[in-house]
Amino acid sequence: MTPQTERAAATTPSGNRDILGHPRGLAVLFATEAWERFSYFGNAALVVLYMTKYLLDPDRVETVVGLDTVKAALEFLFGRLEAQPLASQLFGFYTGLAYFTPILGGLVADRLLGQHRTVVIGGVFMAIGHFMMAFEALFLLALLMLIVGIGAFKPNISTQVGALYGPGDDRRDRAYSIFYLGINIGAFLAPLVCGTLAVKYGWHYGFAAAGVGMLVSLAIYLGGRPAPPAATPSPGSTCALVTLFWAAYDQQGNTLLLWAEDFTDRSVDLGFWRGEFPSPWFLALNPLMIFVFTPLIVRLWARQARLGTEPFPITKMAFGCLCVALANLLMAAAASSAAGNASALWLVGYFVLATIGELHLAPVGLALISRLAPAGMTSILMGVWFATTLPADILGGFLGGFWSSMAKANFFLMIALTAALGSVALWAASQAVQKSVIRNR
Repeated sequence: MTPQTERAAATTPSGNRDILGHPRGLAVLFATEAWERFSYFGNAALVVLYMTKYLLDPDRVETVVGLDTVKAALEFLFGRLEAQPLASQLFGFYTGLAYFTPILGGLVADRLLGQHRTVVIGGVFMAIGHFMMAFEALFLLALLMLIVGIGAFKPNISTQVGALYGPGDDRRDRAYSIFYLGINIGAFLAPLVCGTLAVKYGWHYGFAAAGVGMLVSLAIYLGGRPAPPAATPSPGSTCALVTLFWAAYDQQGNTLLLWAEDFTDRSVDLGFWRGEFPSPWFLALNPLMIFVFTPLIVRLWARQARLGTEPFPITKMAFGCLCVALANLLMAAAASSAAGNASALWLVGYFVLATIGELHLAPVGLALISRLAPAGMTSILMGVWFATTLPADILGGFLGGFWSSMAKANFFLMIALTAALGSVALWAASQAVQKSVIRNR
């Protein structure tokens, strides 16, 4: 099927019955994305610890193909890098490039291969990349495979959610909140499963589990491929303004994980069992809280909509940035007050605030792009939305490089300031857009 005929087929409503008030295709995309995110976050939960605690050890680092060249390039830009700053920089570039390549994946889908083929190719690349992580020498090549695969997969799955609904269908926003729950089911299970396997049996078992998750995702997608009707909207842009949000938020898999590993009391005494939680388990708090807060926030917005008081979408996003700033202020307080290792409750508080912030920004942005993208450019513009993570994570990796040299309270204050600046920028954009809308009525 050519991209043109695939788009034409997409205009025909599916004959499948709805499930819980939504097209059957949403359930397929929900499960596909849940397993793909299991694979991504399973890998991401391990990468920084794997580098700092194992791979960058002097006895192993020389075996990694291409690492000397990459390190030299990074040191040319940022100065001498020891193991932890190097790991943070590599993680920042990996996650940033993984979310930049969706622009290319969207372009390929919209102009050449169509969304279905591009998703399948991306899934295959990702599965191969995860299994390559089992070989230390192939570490950088594995990350490259993952970057390419995510670029092909990510925008085209997200676009297909919006395409299930016709113009003016008010189920679209709720559908993206449901889809976002699928993302976080995978994100919740990933650090628990992959982190446990890595701690108990070795790093490579954790990475292999991520690869299995990607194969399950592909099987679900191929077995239940949705046949969506097309959607049509017109453009708008707030993509660049969320860069500061992601630079602060994505410290979770980077420096916040190092805080959990080295500065948090992870001991547990249940009387009949004593031990320590593996540090990657803390990353499951975010998706767990998304399960809790999503229905509450969606219900709040529905009530506000009935009363005519629901915030403008970009205003919601500004509030999301503010919440992440507050979460980092909380961690600054933890770092200032802790004598010895800090209580794990500080991290619980952090994730409460950061999760509320995420729910006010990420699904709102996805729905906004789906609604505003012109026909024939939905995947490309969805790719642009994801691509803002490239400069964000490069900035986040740069900021993370100060972790070893800064007092931890000052480090968290720096990250809080970054998120606060993003909140101010989004709030100003929201005010300008709302005034423009009023003038044009």
